[in-house]
Amino acid sequence: MKKANKIIIKGTVQGMFFRSFIKENADALGLTGFVRNLDSGDVEVIIEGEIESVDKMHEICKHGPKHAVVKELEISEIPFQDFQEFKILHI
Repeated sequence: MKKANKIIIKGTVQGMFFRSFIKENADALGLTGFVRNLDSGDVEVIIEGEIESVDKMHEICKHGPKHAVVKELEISEIPFQDFQEFKILHI
């Protein structure tokens, strides 16, 4: 079974190679979607894939890359959009 989630990552997460870290892990887990920085200083991740892989990404997001400080995750179910790959969006 597949599912789609939106994850908002709060803390010291921008300027820490967080988006690249998320992309590497999403690719390794076979997930699709995107990651982007938000004006609020948070990072938004939209992921789709097998339930187990999406759940693993939740755990990965809790820790982040080496110098990031993750304070909170907001996870919500979203409609499946059938992305073809995982991208880093630059705003």
